[in-house]
Amino acid sequence: MNLQVEIHKQLGKFRLDVCLDTTSGHITGLLGASGCGKSLTLKCIAGIEQPDRGRIVLDGRVLFDSERHINLPPQKRQVGYLFQHYALFPHMTVAQNIAVGVRERARRKERVAQLISALYLEGQAHKHPHQLSGGQQQRVALARILASRPQVLLLDEPFSALDSYLKWQVEQELAQLLSDFSGPMLLVTHNREEVRQLCRQVCVLDHGRSQPCIPAEQLFTAPATLSACLLSGCRNLSRASVNEDGMVEAEDWQVSLSPGSPLPQGLTHIAIQAHCVKPAPGPGPNRLLCQVEQVVNQAFSTQILLTTPGGSQGFSQLRMEVAQDVWAALGAPPSLWVELPPDRLLPLTS
Repeated sequence: MNLQVEIHKQLGKFRLDVCLDTTSGHITGLLGASGCGKSLTLKCIAGIEQPDRGRIVLDGRVLFDSERHINLPPQKRQVGYLFQHYALFPHMTVAQNIAVGVRERARRKERVAQLISALYLEGQAHKHPHQLSGGQQQRVALARILASRPQVLLLDEPFSALDSYLKWQVEQELAQLLSDFSGPMLLVTHNREEVRQLCRQVCVLDHGRSQPCIPAEQLFTAPATLSACLLSGCRNLSRASVNEDGMVEAEDWQVSLSPGSPLPQGLTHIAIQAHCVKPAPGPGPNRLLCQVEQVVNQAFSTQILLTTPGGSQGFSQLRMEVAQDVWAALGAPPSLWVELPPDRLLPLTS
């Protein structure tokens, strides 16, 4: 089973252009900054919003096609939508909330009992939402969705309403529960750890425009665009161009770098992750002399904020992360040479 989405929608000055393809058995993360169109994409798939044009196909069944004038209502799409704040009915019990999703009246009681057992809600059936923990509320909301036997699940920042101390536990519970779901799943998030824990692939949205789906691991090890790099958590960035000798001119760091791989057309920036920046004994290829601005000791490593020859503003700073004993051995110098290994440089396009 797969979900194919190609939609376009204009809302004032904002334009949504999304193209993605997901398959059964794993979660695709829809990742991007606030206001980039993640939730709007889910609403279009669910039928809550209507695209201006495009096509949405679920396992060969057309949910929306602007050219053929097909636009199935939400109740006929077999799409399960888990909202950010779960949208449970406060005046209903757990059992009643779940029963709302069961279409077959004759099997309602049986189906509710099955889902209460499957989602570890025994003993909670007669409670109201305000009597439940955040994790229990999420499971009730998921049970209500599964009660309607959806073919695809849309999860809209399902952990945003949880306190931080509950979040890790609920992530693990949800991952276990979703492992048995056979259809495609889309998870809207801007949280990197959620992507690491739950997603097999990701689709980055940047100002309403989707980028090609990539494996989740690639987002953190080899992002190809500036927006994906920023979302991965990498902050060592410089504007860049290619000179006549094929060297990369890192403008903000004021250094020429030898690339370790072929450069993409339209290169605009170069990046490197903090743990890939290495102390160096002196001048050499891909090395620059930096001033030490700040040192932060963490539980298992030391982070050093460096000022490059380019100055002290914005991208002209570098972050380096090394083991604590490595930094101690350097003797906390006020300045040092660092190396940006060619095979660890990330060439980026806009």
